[in-house]
Amino acid sequence: MSATVTAPPAAIDEARNTFREWLTANQAELEQFRVTGGDVTEIFDRLRLLQRMLFDAGWIRLGWSETVGGLGGAPILRSIVSEELAAAGYPPPFSFATQEVLGPAVAKFARPELAAVVMPRLLAGDETWCQGFSEPGAGSDLASLRLKAVEVDEGWRVTGEKVWTSWAQFADRCVLLARTGGPDSAHQGISAFLLDMDTPGIQVSPMQSMNGDEEFCSLYFDDALIPRDRLLGDVNGGWAVAMYVLAGERGAAAWQRQIWLRTRLQDLAGADGGAVGDDVIGEALELLTSLRVLSRRTVRALSDGESIGATTSLDKLAMSTAEKFLFDAALSNLGDDVVYGRGAGSVEWRNDYLYSRASSIYGGAAEIQRNIIAERLLGLPR
Repeated sequence: MSATVTAPPAAIDEARNTFREWLTANQAELEQFRVTGGDVTEIFDRLRLLQRMLFDAGWIRLGWSETVGGLGGAPILRSIVSEELAAAGYPPPFSFATQEVLGPAVAKFARPELAAVVMPRLLAGDETWCQGFSEPGAGSDLASLRLKAVEVDEGWRVTGEKVWTSWAQFADRCVLLARTGGPDSAHQGISAFLLDMDTPGIQVSPMQSMNGDEEFCSLYFDDALIPRDRLLGDVNGGWAVAMYVLAGERGAAAWQRQIWLRTRLQDLAGADGGAVGDDVIGEALELLTSLRVLSRRTVRALSDGESIGATTSLDKLAMSTAEKFLFDAALSNLGDDVVYGRGAGSVEWRNDYLYSRASSIYGGAAEIQRNIIAERLLGLPR
């Protein structure tokens, strides 16, 4: 395979140029991944092959420590791969988002022996993970979660429910938050675990969203056993793990999302011979550029090991604002074809519009983000 990488490039531009060379050299083999559509299992299998190809060539291993199967180098090198793939017209690999949201937390908080086993499997696409945070009564307010983990000789017995767990039906493992303190212990009584999804006592129930996908699932736990060595961080120290995960979800994941949104903006600008006005395209570009600048700052800060605190709420709010504006514009300007059309383009626009309705909810509701910005960044009274 041409232009593989075996050591981290010295500079971002070097990484970018070398990866572009790799994409060009392997264009014939990569062409199969331009295909869209198919059922979810087919799509996942196809993107898993892409991830394995990138892993074998070394690209997905950049920015990860050698202790977890990486090649070393600054974490910001990982952002180059997603950006250049999108620019070349390829989809993100199978578990890119999972890697950037959950991978850093597991690499940091898991026992070194555990991280050394599970992280290479995640990077290679041999496994996918899900995020067991939200509950029916604890969405944006994670500190009120009620899933209970009771300590026993072998580890912890878990009972309760999670909801809105993306792609849990395909997941091999779950980063799970559970209450190990008293009922009123709030964020001080939460622990984090890495749970195997084939553990007895777990029921996964997919839910169909309004775009027709069964992306989200409810998880029911009935005395499921988590071994003692699957604790992430300290007992009752799960809040630190959760905040680390959310920094990745609202930071690095926002970077990947804005890359994809820019490609959809290009599609919108060229749709129906330029039917969408320049003023609409310009405003969408302005919103996406703001998101790009914010998420770039976050990605760089995370790569440098800096504390980013509440600033990721800006990223999350900017992401949902830009996404909803873009697909509102598509619905308003492309006419009834978006609503009723059966062609591939119409179906894609319709699916993206419907999914964009959730962008102000997932990863922290917009109202909560505005409160965080007001109180923690602007210093306004509660």
